[in-house]
Amino acid sequence: MSNLDIEISSQVSKENILKFDGISPILDIKNISVSYGNITALENVTFQVPEKNVIALIGPSGCGKSTLIRCINRMNDLIPSANVKGSVIFHGQNIYQENMDPTEIRYRIGMVFQKPNPFPKSIYDNIAFGPRVNGFNGDLDEIVEISLRRAALWEEVKDRLNNSGLSISGGQQQRLCIARALAVNPEVILMDEPASALDPISTQSIENLIKELSKDITIIIVTHNMQQAARISDYALVMMAGEERIGRLIEYGENKQVFDNPKDPRTEAYVTGRIG
Repeated sequence: MSNLDIEISSQVSKENILKFDGISPILDIKNISVSYGNITALENVTFQVPEKNVIALIGPSGCGKSTLIRCINRMNDLIPSANVKGSVIFHGQNIYQENMDPTEIRYRIGMVFQKPNPFPKSIYDNIAFGPRVNGFNGDLDEIVEISLRRAALWEEVKDRLNNSGLSISGGQQQRLCIARALAVNPEVILMDEPASALDPISTQSIENLIKELSKDITIIIVTHNMQQAARISDYALVMMAGEERIGRLIEYGENKQVFDNPKDPRTEAYVTGRIG
């Protein structure tokens, strides 16, 4: 075993738990652990998320990044074998309290997946779906236009809103999915490798969009692309799994600190490509 394969402790050192003095975090994740049946996937993850920033979740495959973000809006509830322990405090309330409605949480904390997944409906109806389900009685045309503009897609599709959402390019489909999430005014958007299936030009469009949206919305993004994480994030959270394959947080800090001066040797090895 090399020095870089140090067994990851079940406890995160205090210096790796980033606190935001004087700033009320929009999310406070405390001691989150996840198991699927008898298999533990994630253990004792604790961190805070400052409002209107981009937080990149990075780390090798299999270290629990996707599992972690699925905890933040209770998407793991949809997996019968999943068991989540710990708390996710959102505006002072634990989203795992029994009286919390998971559907309402998922509107306020939206999600965009790795592969674009437009509904088999028109572009217009993709955007209008959430507001309609929520009982919105206002001007749907306005909601559709505003959402598409915020997703930097309006000019490209404004003359074909009745066309299928599946008829546009992959990059446009991903921006359509972002617009669909924006239509219900989320405060947080979770993104699980949103550009991994896209070409470089579409990837750049998504990155530009993320930075623009972060002026108003908190974004947590999983990415395996270190250059992308360094370009777009304000903070970076590093996860790894030891030989027992249990994901744990090993470092969390401001972008420049994590990428230029990491505290943990495993972080340095990962961001420089020596392990991954």
